[in-house]
Amino acid sequence: MDVSDMEQDAIKLASSAVEFDQKGCVNEAIFYYMEAAQALHLAVIAGSTLDCASKVEEYSKRIEELRKVKAAVRIVADLVISKKQINEQRAKFMVQDALEADEAGKKDEALSLYMEAADLCIKAINETGNSSVKKQLQRLAKQSLDRAEAIKATKQLASLSQLDSLLSFVDTKEKPPTNSHTTSNHTTSTAKAKDTAQPTNRKYTKEEIDVLRFGSLINGREYLPFMAADLQERFAFPMPYSDKHGVLELAEKQRSKLGGWKRPDELMEKPQMIMTISSLSIMQTLVSDCSFVASLAISAAYERKFKKKLITSIIYPQNRKGEPVYNPCGKYMVKLHLNGVSRKVVIDDRLPVDKHGKLLCSYSSNHNELWVSLVEKAYMKVMGGYDFPGSNSNIDLHSLTGWIPERQSLRDKDFDRNTFFEKVRERFHKGHCLATISTGVMGEADADRAGLVPTHAYAVLDVQVVRGLKLLQLKNPWSHLRWKGNYSAHDDAHWTPELRKALNYDNQLAKEFDNGVFWIDWDSALHFYDTFYINWNPDLFPKTTCRHASWLAKDGPTRDSYSLGNNPQYRLEVRNKKATVVWVLLTRHITEKEDFAENKEFITLLVYLNDGKKVYYPYSPPPHIDGVRINSPHYLTRIQVPENGPHRYTLVVSQYEKHKNIRYTLRVYSLVEFKFNNIEDPYRLKKRIQGEWTAATAGGCSNNKATYGNNPIYQINIEGNGQAQLLVELRAPKDYNNGFDIICVETNAEKPFNKTTSGSFRPGYSALEISVPCGVYNIIPCTFSAQQLGHFFLDIGSSVQSTKIARLK
Repeated sequence: MDVSDMEQDAIKLASSAVEFDQKGCVNEAIFYYMEAAQALHLAVIAGSTLDCASKVEEYSKRIEELRKVKAAVRIVADLVISKKQINEQRAKFMVQDALEADEAGKKDEALSLYMEAADLCIKAINETGNSSVKKQLQRLAKQSLDRAEAIKATKQLASLSQLDSLLSFVDTKEKPPTNSHTTSNHTTSTAKAKDTAQPTNRKYTKEEIDVLRFGSLINGREYLPFMAADLQERFAFPMPYSDKHGVLELAEKQRSKLGGWKRPDELMEKPQMIMTISSLSIMQTLVSDCSFVASLAISAAYERKFKKKLITSIIYPQNRKGEPVYNPCGKYMVKLHLNGVSRKVVIDDRLPVDKHGKLLCSYSSNHNELWVSLVEKAYMKVMGGYDFPGSNSNIDLHSLTGWIPERQSLRDKDFDRNTFFEKVRERFHKGHCLATISTGVMGEADADRAGLVPTHAYAVLDVQVVRGLKLLQLKNPWSHLRWKGNYSAHDDAHWTPELRKALNYDNQLAKEFDNGVFWIDWDSALHFYDTFYINWNPDLFPKTTCRHASWLAKDGPTRDSYSLGNNPQYRLEVRNKKATVVWVLLTRHITEKEDFAENKEFITLLVYLNDGKKVYYPYSPPPHIDGVRINSPHYLTRIQVPENGPHRYTLVVSQYEKHKNIRYTLRVYSLVEFKFNNIEDPYRLKKRIQGEWTAATAGGCSNNKATYGNNPIYQINIEGNGQAQLLVELRAPKDYNNGFDIICVETNAEKPFNKTTSGSFRPGYSALEISVPCGVYNIIPCTFSAQQLGHFFLDIGSSVQSTKIARLK
């Protein structure tokens, strides 16, 4: 948004403020005056030459006057919608839905909707005493019946069309990612999709389909992948829609105050989905979802500042402009990014209230606005209820937007505070990222002195540098309780006239009203906060693709400290001329609330410069990027790729301790063309041999000349005339070093060697992958020293099916 757009935005908001002020709508007037002042602040930062300071002062004074009026006079609550009015609204909504179905060629659905709409219109006509409303409903009823009769007269079974529709539900082709921020008129935007690194017609494998199917069942309820056909979801009903899972499990504080569940038409006079998208109107209540509410706040602030549909685009139904609308029939759909793909979450509009009719969930301070409560309900439904175990903003923002999560600990010894701040400041103002910051554990007295909440997420609303002073503007999702230290509203010493002017901030006015928004200097933030969460706009990367996979607990050892042979591995080839960067996001799928709350699985991604070949040892070769294992569902790896490609990397999924089966998604983001594939297993024949070094057969390595010949010997006969790929793995006790020798007995070609080895002797595990001519080879597993006793497993893989394996001694 350029300066003139910001100025126009401020003028529009100020006009709304004046309009509500003149009507006596105090709450709305206060909200729009605050938004107008914030918009002017942004315009000044962008370089506006208007006299913004005087207008901000004018609006601030009026806000203060209105707050005094509000405090002195009991504001009478708006009347709720009558039953007659809601039936009128529902009838009109159904007619509109029928028209859209009709225009889309869905005649059967349109016919049903027209008939139901006509019935509801007739019912509403009988209930209303307003003659103009009655005429309007009569006209709608006649139009609905006439169109229904016309469809009946010409209706033909469109079996082929229906078959195509059904096939769209089972299409397993990987679709190119779409730009989720462009508006949509109930149609997909595949023509505007970003380029993908590989052909868009790559089909999901059977394993991937199974993984996505398994990830659909979250907390015992099914959330299917969001598909094009879901844009035609039916939202119009003659009776209020009730989701059978719509009454969610409540948090303990909610249960103690619960008065019941009510719909918007029972709580407000003119329900609207969105009045004006704003971070300042979002209010958190009794649900422990501060990170989620902070995520809503920064998403709203981003949408407002950059005019991109970031959060509103995920709410349905929508009008022809792609804007979410209030549905008097009570059914909504929210698109969330969960377990590897966008998924469809259907909810009704019943919300928990106390005995006085006050909402017990998060809500908008604009009394008639619904989006905050409904998006929160959709997320809480997926998470198992309002008794939410808590999360972090990386996870929540990724679920809401699909933006790439990054976590930065402010306590890391290698953390560069100045470089990091400048990176965030630059990218924040370009619209490249969203940010939150969270506190760690604090004592009650320290937290009270600081005005901060322990282990709490705060939305980052602004990042500024004024004459070398680094500042953050933060918002507590509670919408009250603010920072009390340097550059707080009560810090008169630091708020010089020059600083107040530079930031368009009146700390004297801010003292009078605590809305949870405050400025804090970077030094203080580093002292009191622990973690900075950033979510990056995926549109920064024009090339992307992903793989969905599973890793079974039985595959390989519990810990991969000795062997990576059973870890999932991938080959990444980057085709670049200039130096570039590739990001890889590992996302573990979570399907149970307990797993989400405790999260005992520690995951990471290791990167090797191994020409894209399989890696068997954790530190041979040494990892190019040695990931840190963390108990978060998301792990982001950045690969700095030098110039003059192509460059090939091996990516290895790793866990700290493997206790159970995991499903995951690996998604690659790149600026240039690349190839990304599973490292294929070429071995058509596999055999495991169980052996033992006894007192008679523990001969030790070839250094032990007198006893080396006592070791077990296994012979491999690879039939044929060509080359064969051979894999030998030895798993043995970790108490001592072991390895093996391979002796070439005879081949149909020139001998590649007389003897080769697995290399340096290692504790627990040794492996060798080698290409050899077909022929006969002896394998001698041994310990380094003689008389080291114990059992072992010898695993042999051959790319030639006709391979015979036998023990010679």
